[in-house]
Amino acid sequence: MESSLAVFDIDGVVADVRHRLKYLDRRPKDWNRFFAAAGRDPVLAEGVELAREYARHHVLVWLTGRPEHLRDVTAAWLGAAGLPAELLFMRPANDRRPARDFKSRELARLSRESPIELVVDDDPEVVERLRGLGYAVRLADWVPHSSTLRTAQEREGRT
Repeated sequence: MESSLAVFDIDGVVADVRHRLKYLDRRPKDWNRFFAAAGRDPVLAEGVELAREYARHHVLVWLTGRPEHLRDVTAAWLGAAGLPAELLFMRPANDRRPARDFKSRELARLSRESPIELVVDDDPEVVERLRGLGYAVRLADWVPHSSTLRTAQEREGRT
């Protein structure tokens, strides 16, 4: 039997990045420190519970704009949060497309393999794009989406 996918973003959905945004609010932005602190992100309980709920009856897939060089840190963080980390799709090195473009392309590829039941993301622009493409999407609104993070995701294509 073919299993449908539940596709979750990480930052702002299950991982609280607010403690790291200070590195992007300065000029010049300190991307190295921003990414170096990713392993210390607090858990967002609402997102973790939702991911666990969907993992019971779906194949849980992570689709994050985090750069590939954070794979080990991210997988360890997911494991420490009690979440599976086997299906982790990350932004390739030097890919600076807006998150909405990167994620819509990845979802098109994933949907050729299995049906996608739901996508959960905190970026309103990603959610709008994916809804327009016909995906069932839930906006992760349990943490206010910051303008700093929106710029990093949509204008700078960094996370």
